[in-house]
Parts: sequence; structure tokens; C-alpha cells
Amino acid sequence: MEIFLQLIYSGIALGMIYAVIAFGYQLTFATSDTLNFGQGEALMLGALVGLTLVDRLGVNYWLALPLVGVFGLAQGALVERIGVSPAIKIKSEFGWIMSTIALGIIFKNVAENVWGRDDLRFPSPLPEAPIKLFGANVLPMELLVIAGAVLMMLSVEFFNRKTIYGKAVVATFNDRDAAKLMGINTGLVITFSYALSSLTASFAGVLIAPLTLTGATMGAVLGLKAFAVAIIGGLTSGMGIIVGGIILGVAETTTGFYISTGYKDVPGLVLLLCVLAIKPAGLFGKSAIKKV
Repeated sequence: MEIFLQLIYSGIALGMIYAVIAFGYQLTFATSDTLNFGQGEALMLGALVGLTLVDRLGVNYWLALPLVGVFGLAQGALVERIGVSPAIKIKSEFGWIMSTIALGIIFKNVAENVWGRDDLRFPSPLPEAPIKLFGANVLPMELLVIAGAVLMMLSVEFFNRKTIYGKAVVATFNDRDAAKLMGINTGLVITFSYALSSLTASFAGVLIAPLTLTGATMGAVLGLKAFAVAIIGGLTSGMGIIVGGIILGVAETTTGFYISTGYKDVPGLVLLLCVLAIKPAGLFGKSAIKKV
């Protein structure tokens, strides 16, 4: 029972990281009906920039978090301006897909040349000795990951619901054309949603880095699994993304322990195929109705 609880704790921590990245997919989809397929690379860059600040420049980990967030905002805005905005202007349905993928590859190559191809160790800001929680061992960093992920998503929700700029994002989500007629600069809102999306990914990168190795290739798999979480939970449902992340994270840790690490990716992908076949909008998502 103790081992099972430990697997659950690790799975929830991993699932919340997936959820934070998937939340970034939801932010861009809500305002522009587009997705940043370089979201995993935003996480990777956040982790490596954080490593540089903490390990090489001696910046305190807690001070590095907001600095990485600022970097994420700039990186996301750059992606939207270069890769997405031109495609939206010419109404290209596939231009933004190829552009975000291409930019992701460029970021990965830049990271390999700046930080090297070898995986690096990110120093943990918390003690690495496990603590007892309800009869099972859990790492303090795993608890920080869960708390940080929840805090990040709640902060974005608070911003959207309680600030005037957040309400502009919500208005753009509800009806982009109507928002434009009301004087909202929807182009700027879309840029901001991409910046906020990359901020969440960069933040996730710094959170998960002390639990794993940090390198130029770390973002590809995490970004893909987060996309699976977004599809499973539903791109229009914040709660669905959280539930989908936890389901996938727990499925991976339990499968890896009880069956084989070689099969730990299988349950999540099988669930993804089942959801696409039965409920394409996701477990908690709502099917869009287009007016003609």
C-alpha cells in the first residue's frame, strides 16, 4: 500500500506538470483557435535559463522563478509575432502549425549549441530527503510541483476573471469579431495569450527540472504528452485539463512500476485514442457549434 501511495504522489506531481503545459495550449486555442506546437521547447528553455541563473550566476532559486517567467513572456510573444500572426492575417489554416513546429526545432538547436547536448543536473532548492505523508514517502520537491502548478493555474484564472485585461481575453475567446467591434485589440490579446502560454511552460520547466535531468531534448516528450492531456481533458475545460493530467501521470507511474517502464507511455496513448473515438471534444470539453 505504501508503494502504491508513493506512485500516486509521483503521478499527481507529474500530471500537474502536464496540466500546466496543457493549460498553455488552452490559452492560445481559446483566443485564436491555434496551438503552439513548440510549447515543449518553451518548457525546455525555461529550465535551461533557470539552470543558468541558479547554477552559473548564483541567483537564488525563488528569485529565478519570476526572471524565468519574464523570459517566457518574451519568448511566447516572439513566437506569435513571427510564426502565428502572419498565418492568421492570411487565414492560413496550416501556416501556424508549420511555423510553430519550425520555431520549436530552431529553439532546440539553439539550446544544443548554447548549453550542449548532454543532460545537466538542476540543484534542488529543497531538501532531497523524502518525508512521510499518510504513510508513504514523498519528495518535498514533488509537493512544491503540485502546489506551484495549482497556484499558477489559479493565478491565470484570477487574471482572466478579475482584471480588465483578462476580461479582454475572455471577450476575445467568446467572440473575436464582436470583441474587435467593441474596440478590443484582438491581435494584441492573441500575442498576450501566447506570451502567457510560454510563461506557464517556462514556469513548469523550472519546477520539474530539479526532479529530472535538464537538457535540450527534455521538452519534446513533455510537450507531446501535455498535448495528449489537453485532448483527453478538453481544450475548452480547465478542470478537464487538470483531471486529464492526473489520469495520465498516475497511469504512467503505476504502469512503469507494476508492468514495465517500456510500457508506461501506452495507457495514456490508448486513453487518447479512446477519447478521440468516443468524445472528440474531450472528457470535459464542449463541442463547438459553428453558425453559418
